Amino acid sequence: MKHEAIRALYQNVTTIVGDVAYNAQGEIVEYDQELVNTKQAELQADYDAKEYQRKRALEYPPIEEQLDMQYWDKINGTNNWETKIAEIKALYPKPT
Repeated sequence: MKHEAIRALYQNVTTIVGDVAYNAQGEIVEYDQELVNTKQAELQADYDAKEYQRKRALEYPPIEEQLDMQYWDKINGTNNWETKIAEIKALYPKPT
């Protein structure tokens, strides 16, 4: 996450090796570690807040299967797709 924070703050950084950032000309780009730490914490908080999305994505059936479920629900007057999606959303609720 540190590399993402550096790149978010310093758009001229093209390469990072260890803790050293370089621009396209291979020159070292000095960065403010305190700013990087703050940005890193923001990025981590955003990542953590979206955990429910990542978990849902793993549970959702493939889109082709969902479309097939919707088709058959319409034909048969059922609501299997809505039930499946609601179960997943209930299992991994969006934080408030």
